[in-house]
Amino acid sequence: MSEWSEATDVLTEVADRLLEAARSGKPCPPVREMLPDHGAWTGYAVQEINTRRALAEGRRPVGRKIGLTAPAVQRQFGVDQPDFGVLFADMAYLDGLPVPTGRFLQPRAEAEIALVLGSDLVGGPFTVADVIRAVDFVLPAIEIVDSRIAGWDITLVDTVADNASSGAFVLGNTPVGLRGLDLRLAGMTMTRNGQEVSTGAGAACLGHPLNAAVWLADALGRTDFPLRAGDVVLTGALGPMVPAEPGDVFEAHIDGVGSVRAVFA
Repeated sequence: MSEWSEATDVLTEVADRLLEAARSGKPCPPVREMLPDHGAWTGYAVQEINTRRALAEGRRPVGRKIGLTAPAVQRQFGVDQPDFGVLFADMAYLDGLPVPTGRFLQPRAEAEIALVLGSDLVGGPFTVADVIRAVDFVLPAIEIVDSRIAGWDITLVDTVADNASSGAFVLGNTPVGLRGLDLRLAGMTMTRNGQEVSTGAGAACLGHPLNAAVWLADALGRTDFPLRAGDVVLTGALGPMVPAEPGDVFEAHIDGVGSVRAVFA
């Protein structure tokens, strides 16, 4: 067996482990020690295996999430850029309506700014002006991050392989245009059951949420899966993520963007 075939077998084995953890509801040990190296590319190779499996099952991609946008989190993982994962339609839940906690293993909630695209971003490299032209509107969002890896014992390659620790997301219902909106200064407050648990601002997201979107557009523009019109882009956490339990009600308010609620059944 060639070294390439052996590496492919290992990547598939890692993808199998993560998929089984999701299906069984039982978190698995970290996958990093199974992989040939700990570079991000290895994690993305695993992520793509499970993405293509999801597509073959008929799951519909509706956008991307960006992670590791906060400088402190990047330092924690020893990286100097964000990561990304795929959003599917069956991961979306409605503002204020129940989110079934049984589908998650170790859920945590974080408030974000979501961009919804009105045109494709294919090719690149892109400027911030390109991205602004492509954005149709903005929505407040609560991302429900989750890890298939026990105890959130993750490094960069673990989280990338695990679809950037994606779980689900809830979008607000009132679209807002970008014109005249300074997302960098947009303050965020998130409450859990009425108690403030997370605060931040757009500047926490790679200096500006549009900076994160430019990075993502460049990363995907020349791949088989560039950003397309209609895609939702979760640009990254504006404040600390918070553990979620059954019965919790999270509400995030972002200045100039609006509010959104995630209700855990």
